[in-house]
Amino acid sequence: MSIFFHEQLYRTSSLMAKLNTISVTICGAGALGGNLVENLARTGFQQLKIIDRDRIEERNLSTQPYYKSDVGAYKAKIITNSLYRALGITVDGLIKELTKDNVHSLLKNSDLVIDTFDNSVARGIIKDYCLDQQIPCLHIGLSADYSEIIWNNSYRIPSPINDDICDYPLARNLVIVTIAIASEIIINYLATGEQKSYTFTLGDFAVKPFNN
Repeated sequence: MSIFFHEQLYRTSSLMAKLNTISVTICGAGALGGNLVENLARTGFQQLKIIDRDRIEERNLSTQPYYKSDVGAYKAKIITNSLYRALGITVDGLIKELTKDNVHSLLKNSDLVIDTFDNSVARGIIKDYCLDQQIPCLHIGLSADYSEIIWNNSYRIPSPINDDICDYPLARNLVIVTIAIASEIIINYLATGEQKSYTFTLGDFAVKPFNN
């Protein structure tokens, strides 16, 4: 029996086959990227790459898919090891800082790029590169009780004012619901070709289409 048994019953066989072959690069392995790569892997995606330069800190453990014994290790290494043990899937984990100089080598050959970085510089580099190379790109971001999942053509790079702020309020439930919404947006795009953007607010449980 396939490990994706339940998912196969819900999705079409042709869509499941597509998930197996589509090359997805996730930029960031924190609250958004770390949970997203795990969710996609458990949904049936098997051509996954994740890019992150950071090590795990104890304060990450409530919102990110790591264990106390992982503290101090690189996020990209731990998430790839965890998913191999759980599913037998080999995720390409790169311990790298994405820059203008290496963006091409890191993102080339991607069928889809997912940006979950927490700084405006890296987000801008990804946005520009994907526009130039015509690679579909989805940006996911959080702020207070709000999250957004926006395709590249409509995405506005946030102000760098909060780029260096490490201590900020973040509810785990906001992260988990955002990941579920983003995963369905990605799968719907692969199934239909439609690029639909949404916002979510935790306080009123409101999922709304994003309008420019």
